[in-house]
Amino acid sequence: MGNSVCDGQASANQGRGTITTFYSPSAWIEDQAEQQLKQLSGWAGVRQIAAFPDLHPGKYGPVGCAVLADRLYPQLIGNDIGCGMALFALDLPARKFKLDKAERRMRALEGPLEADLSERLEEDGLAPDLFAQALGTIGGGNHFCEVQNLVEAEPDSGLDISRLYLLVHSGSRGFGNAVLGALPQGAFAGLLSDDPVAQNYLRDHDQAVLWARLNRQIIAERAAEALRADLHLISDAPHNLLEQKGTGWLHRKGAAKAVAGVIPLAGTRATPSYLLRPLGHADALGSLAHGAGRRYDRSSMHGRVRGKRSDLEAMTRTQFGGRILCEDRDLLIEEAPLAYKSAGDVAADLQDMGVAQTEAKFHPLLTFKKVKSEGRR
Repeated sequence: MGNSVCDGQASANQGRGTITTFYSPSAWIEDQAEQQLKQLSGWAGVRQIAAFPDLHPGKYGPVGCAVLADRLYPQLIGNDIGCGMALFALDLPARKFKLDKAERRMRALEGPLEADLSERLEEDGLAPDLFAQALGTIGGGNHFCEVQNLVEAEPDSGLDISRLYLLVHSGSRGFGNAVLGALPQGAFAGLLSDDPVAQNYLRDHDQAVLWARLNRQIIAERAAEALRADLHLISDAPHNLLEQKGTGWLHRKGAAKAVAGVIPLAGTRATPSYLLRPLGHADALGSLAHGAGRRYDRSSMHGRVRGKRSDLEAMTRTQFGGRILCEDRDLLIEEAPLAYKSAGDVAADLQDMGVAQTEAKFHPLLTFKKVKSEGRR
C-alpha cells in the first residue's frame, strides 16, 4: 500500500497536470500506481487527472483514472476499446431461480453465436461483417456474465428486490486490439487532433465503442434466452474510451463514464457489486471507478493461491451460495477474490469523497467465465 499522491480530494500541481485523488489514505494503492500517476501528469499536454480507489498499475499508465489532455494518447485507452459494464433487470423472480438448472443452461454462452448478426451491426452503423464471429462473446481475463441477487436498494431506486439482475463485463474483443495494433510507430508520443493518424484512430475508436456496447447487449440476450427470461437495460457504462471535452481530450482508462443515470461497480466473483449514482463532482471529470481494482497482478496470483483440485473446486463456490462457471485452472487462480480489493471499500471512498452515492448492492449467484480450458500454462 502506498501513500496518496494527495490525500482525499486534495490536488497536486507542480508545473504539471493536476492530479486529484478520490480515495482515502487507508485505500490499498500500490506505490507503482502512484508513480505512474506522477509520470503521467508530466506527459506533454496533460492538464488534469482524476484517480479513483480502484487505481492499480497498468502497462502504459495506471488503470482506474481519467486523464484530460490537449492531445490523444491511444495507449491510455488500450486495446480493449469500449470495454464496460452493463446491468440488466431480468423478469425472473429470485424465488424461482434454480441454480443447478441455470448452471447447465448458461454453458450456452461458450463459443461464438451461431446466427447472422449482420443486421444488428448495420443497425448500429457498423459494417455487416465487422468482427461478426466474435460478437456476443465474453472473452477472457476479468470479463464475465453474472446473474445477481439484489440484497439492498434505496427506496427511490426503482429496483425490484424480488427480481434477478444480470451484469455483463466485456469489450471490443479482437476489434479493439486490431485498432491499437494498426497505429504507426510514434503514435504513443501523443497525437494532435488534426493529424490524419489521429483522425483515422478516432473513426476506428468510435466504431469499437459501438461494437463493444452491442457485444454486451447480445451477451445479455444470450444469457436471458438461456435462463428463459426477458430483460431490460438499466445502465451501460464504458470505461475504456476517449471523448472530446472542450478543447481537450478526455481519456478514461478503467474509469466509467458517469455523466448521468446510475453506474455499475463490479465486485469480485465472491463479493458484492454495487450500483452508484454520480454526484457530478467537477474534478472527477465525469468519471467513476468501475470495479474493485486489482491488488495483485495475474502472474503473482499463481504463487499466492494453491492449485490443488480441492482448492480449485472451492473457488467455484461463494459464501453467498453462488457458483463460478469456469473450468480454466489458470483463470480461476488469476481471478480469485484475493486478487482484488474490496468493492465495498471503493464504494465507501467514493461516497465519502462526495463523488457518488450507493443506490443498491447485489450478491453474485452464478458467474460465467469460461467453460473450456485453453491450457495456457
